[in-house]
Amino acid sequence: MIDPNHKSLSILRQCKILGISRSSYYFKPKPFKPDDLKLMRKIDELYTEQPSRGSRSIARQLRRQRIRVNRKKVQRLMRIMGIEAVYPKPHTSKPHPQHKIYPYLLRGLTINRPNQVWATDITYIPMERGFMYLVAVMDWNSRKVLSWRLSNTIDSDFCVEALQEALSRYGRPEIFNTDQGSQFTSKDFTSTLLRNAIKPSMDGRGRCQDNIFIERLWWTIKYQYLYLHSFDNGSALRKGLASWIHGYNSNRGHSALDDRTPDEVYYGLPLPYDEAA
Repeated sequence: MIDPNHKSLSILRQCKILGISRSSYYFKPKPFKPDDLKLMRKIDELYTEQPSRGSRSIARQLRRQRIRVNRKKVQRLMRIMGIEAVYPKPHTSKPHPQHKIYPYLLRGLTINRPNQVWATDITYIPMERGFMYLVAVMDWNSRKVLSWRLSNTIDSDFCVEALQEALSRYGRPEIFNTDQGSQFTSKDFTSTLLRNAIKPSMDGRGRCQDNIFIERLWWTIKYQYLYLHSFDNGSALRKGLASWIHGYNSNRGHSALDDRTPDEVYYGLPLPYDEAA
């Protein structure tokens, strides 16, 4: 798909054309023991099911499932995965001490139209021989996934790329909500928001419920797709995610949206059938 010997297009340019992060192209699975990868996947399932679980609770649940493991090993694997045992959010949310933190603007706000509020977050994605990270930008009102990127590192670059793609395709929101992770408080990310006259909004520390719709997206995509399949490279994972997210946006009705799909709500489309029938 990418030709490293292309005469006129650099690898970076080819990645931008294909809509992938450059780090995804250079992805090489980290060397982990197969048993540890299986255990990390199980930990991710338990954490996704209930993000407030720490290492003690997860170790207890694993033992109830007849998986013999001590708490110290669970703690070690959670650190590798980027999940912090005490604070109920992924380590990807660790703030940078020199970055500005913006106030949370959504408390008490009625959100009733597309492009009023967008939100984003990062999650851990288990793979056959390693793992990657997924970032997504979502329209809060319609639940539509506007853009997404994969990366094997947790820097701000792939988050900024996802933001820029969403802005180029869908215009701009009034408010953009994130957690306090260093990727989202970085100068590159916040300056992109401010340059486009978008108000930054950031969750209170430790309050994963402030970004509830992104959290629900992670639960859905993992339990209804990712945990049911295996991926041995970044290209296969990206292709599978592209298909699933397209179906999520255009074919999956949500009860909270009166059985409409995110695309139908975002674009103001009527239901494809007669509700009275």
